[in-house]
Amino acid sequence: MVSLVLLKWMRNISPEMLLLVQILWFLPVTGAAPSLTTEQLDMGVDWLSRFGYLPPPDPVTGQLQTKEALTKAIKAMQKFGGLKETGVLDQATLGLMKTPRCSLPDVSDAEVTVGRRKRSLTPQNKWNKRHLSWRVRTFPKDSALLGRDTVRALMYYALKVWSDIAPLNFHEVAGSDADIQIDFTKADHNDGYPFDGPGGTVAHAFFPGERFTAGDTHFDDDEAWTFRSPDSHGMDLFAVAVHEFGHAIGLVHTSAMESIMRPYYQGPVGDPLKYDLPYEDKVRVWQLYGVRDSVSHTNRPVNPSQTAEPPVLLDLPENRSTVLLARDAPDRCSSHFDAVAQIRGEAFFFKGKYFWRLTREKHLVSLRPAQIHRFWRGLPTNLDSVDAVYERPGDHKIVFFKGLKYWVFKDNIVEEGYPRPISDFGLPSEGVDAAFVWLHNDKTYFFKDNRYWRYDDHLRRMDLGYPKDSTLWKGLPPQLDDAMRWSDGSSYFFKGKEYWRVPGSDMEVEPGYPRLIAKDWLLCTEMQSDSPDTEPKSTETRINGHLHPDHAENGYEVCSCTSDTASPLGVRPSPSPIWLLPPLWTLSLALRSELL
Repeated sequence: MVSLVLLKWMRNISPEMLLLVQILWFLPVTGAAPSLTTEQLDMGVDWLSRFGYLPPPDPVTGQLQTKEALTKAIKAMQKFGGLKETGVLDQATLGLMKTPRCSLPDVSDAEVTVGRRKRSLTPQNKWNKRHLSWRVRTFPKDSALLGRDTVRALMYYALKVWSDIAPLNFHEVAGSDADIQIDFTKADHNDGYPFDGPGGTVAHAFFPGERFTAGDTHFDDDEAWTFRSPDSHGMDLFAVAVHEFGHAIGLVHTSAMESIMRPYYQGPVGDPLKYDLPYEDKVRVWQLYGVRDSVSHTNRPVNPSQTAEPPVLLDLPENRSTVLLARDAPDRCSSHFDAVAQIRGEAFFFKGKYFWRLTREKHLVSLRPAQIHRFWRGLPTNLDSVDAVYERPGDHKIVFFKGLKYWVFKDNIVEEGYPRPISDFGLPSEGVDAAFVWLHNDKTYFFKDNRYWRYDDHLRRMDLGYPKDSTLWKGLPPQLDDAMRWSDGSSYFFKGKEYWRVPGSDMEVEPGYPRLIAKDWLLCTEMQSDSPDTEPKSTETRINGHLHPDHAENGYEVCSCTSDTASPLGVRPSPSPIWLLPPLWTLSLALRSELL
């Protein structure tokens, strides 16, 4: 009679409840977890299914797990997590299950079952190219701790961790075709891996392959993302990003306790500028891509602290007073400029020992200038000005000219062997007034007085038939201060307080020019001045009728201001995905603000 009642009852319950009954049936009365609740048991089974240790119940066939399969799954999870293999859901196991972690499974589908597949997660080898683009598409929405520049900086350095040791090169782009799209999102975001609020799963990334999501990396925007906070405060964005980018280049989870690819969040990993991957992770990425030139892989370090530190991109100032505006800083609204350049898609205006920077949208980053030698390490500290600056096509290195010498920088670190004489270019001994790369033919043009030269940076030689008379560029004045190309496809020429625009492949100035540099580029009204002696005490600046609050950041007056005349064209050009834009000097400034 009891058997008949039990059979009838079992027919009327759901497969999920039947699975739970079966789990309860097989749990030992002693030694396992005598205080387990139904919620804990349900969480345990769901967790094992989600992370690859147990296939989910099949709602069609009603196929459930056997005691042996469940015990095996728990033991596998415990072994992978470094726990004692008890085969039961004890408190240590449940505690590890509650630890924040990556969304991706620890065990591939093929290792669990052959037949039903939740989603293909097995890495499809690796990237078949060595130059990968990335882009932060959406940013944390509610973070009071991390600004956009800081987020971009942390993404840059997290990717650099891998490119420092493997032959991979990452560059940030502005368009929608990045290989690695980075998003901060919440809950179900239509990729099959919904987030679950604070804690739980914190991020995931897709492996290389043919899928349109290959390489994409998602962070849970419900987490309290932090940078260099104590272990108990928030989720360290840099540490999680290094882990997820490991997936984005093809690495799977590992059980090694010291590995950054361990699936569980392990807290902050230290200074992003100095972080060195554990040897376990180096070996695994070398197996995929080989070793980057000049990286030693034959000697395993005895102690991780004895490994050579990766180069620090920018020395941090000893105190905030070292970056305060000096009294000799020029006034951007009344100055002419020594050099103007587009670097990584952004505009840089150089005057004396200082420079101002404008974003790709022509937003002035700061009303105060920054010191050149603090950002481009390797230029003489007594350098009083530069003559011309341009970003070299092909390798995107940055070239500075002063007098009869020039320096080449990779990002903001000077290359070995510089300065060198400008005669390397075939230029005369008089120096250079202006240098820019014409988008029309990707050639570099040098101007001096009333002559110009055309140089092929790809072949490293001057084109035949030069110099020529600069009057061939109709409407341009002689003795330019500098020139640059811009993301609207036009070339811009600067002299004194004015500038000229030459559209597209033309060699003739557009009607309506010259115009004022200060008004169109640097957000100055006719009567405005920002010299230290005349600067108002108010922390707000009125620009062309629009009031924008400013705030102090690391000794700089940070401006998030725009101008009605910020674009000479009257419209804001759309950023092109071909432009590389990792502004290390700017992102390092964002990191400085957090570090100090």
